[in-house]
Amino acid sequence: MRLLRHGALFMLLFWLLFSLGTTSFVFAAGPKAAAQMDTIAESAVVMDGNGNVLYEKDPNKKLPPASVTKVMTLLLAIEALEAGRINLTDPVYTSENAWRQGGSQIWLEPGESMTVKELLTAIAVVSANDAAVALMEHIYGSEQSAVGAMNLRAEQLGLKNTHFANVNGLPVPEHYMSALDTANIAREALKHPLYLEMCSIKEYWLRGGKNWLVNTNKLLWWYKGADGLKTGWTQEAKYCFVGTAERDNLRLIAVVFATPEPRSHLRESMKLLDWGFANYSAIPIAERGAVVERIKVTKGTEKEIQLVTADKLNLIVPKGQNKNIQKKVVADTSIKAPVTAGQKYGELVVTKDGAEMGKVDLLAERSVGKAGFLQVFQTMLGSLFTITG
Repeated sequence: MRLLRHGALFMLLFWLLFSLGTTSFVFAAGPKAAAQMDTIAESAVVMDGNGNVLYEKDPNKKLPPASVTKVMTLLLAIEALEAGRINLTDPVYTSENAWRQGGSQIWLEPGESMTVKELLTAIAVVSANDAAVALMEHIYGSEQSAVGAMNLRAEQLGLKNTHFANVNGLPVPEHYMSALDTANIAREALKHPLYLEMCSIKEYWLRGGKNWLVNTNKLLWWYKGADGLKTGWTQEAKYCFVGTAERDNLRLIAVVFATPEPRSHLRESMKLLDWGFANYSAIPIAERGAVVERIKVTKGTEKEIQLVTADKLNLIVPKGQNKNIQKKVVADTSIKAPVTAGQKYGELVVTKDGAEMGKVDLLAERSVGKAGFLQVFQTMLGSLFTITG
């Protein structure tokens, strides 16, 4: 009877511990501009790699984005690759719709075949409108379905001032983006190494060396640390650009919309990036894959797992303001098996003076299977005798 009473007590305590939930923390927005500056762009944003807006000018204004549209087109294509829906070597056949696209193009012919990788490269390097349509038709079956997927992805990212009507940014009604939304798409894109790899290609020979593609993003040559992302121009949109660069662990994203003259979008972006690097610095917090926490596993073949960072995390602060920085792990005290490697089970949150400045997901380092009945029973008995002892 005593054993049964102790067993019932243990099960009650076990249930109470298992029922404890995760504590949530909400903090104020990140840092704002430390110094004044201006730009001739109609709308502009400078954002750090953690999503903090460092500078803004009419950031939510809905404007025609021209080929800057393709930051979303490329994102969906890269995500389709990572999901295994397509492969880089897959052949893509050009439709008549893709052939009819104007503006920047690689002069695809109806029925012509190119690989996914070649089309991705053409989109990333020279903003090829025909390549964008051909690739998105290949992934989604039609351009209309692809546009729907782009708008759905915008909704998932929480974008409030973006709506797509085509996949390449040629002028059509109800096709617009904002500088802030564009920066957030770019930040999402930076999570995918292949995305940056494609956008940082300076030159590429297509059709077996017959066509030479040269990247429209001249910051790849002109600006230290630049490795992306997308230029754009139409008469309606004027000159637009979303660019990114990294120096001394500081990742910045600059967006300018509607600058008035050739190359002004590049000059203004460099000015914004210069301002950001002059006024902010990065404090390393954690490398990708760093072990941050151990949590208990109930009813599993192992008793605990390690949580590791999903990506590196650097805290971005105004220069000279690196005090009062705190780190906190937000996670359950225990999780129930089975556990899947790579699944999110918490976050590492960094704050400064009580305001959230950055965070990174914490993932299970390895998988843990569900224990059989005998192992669970043995564990309970061991815990019971520990209590009675």
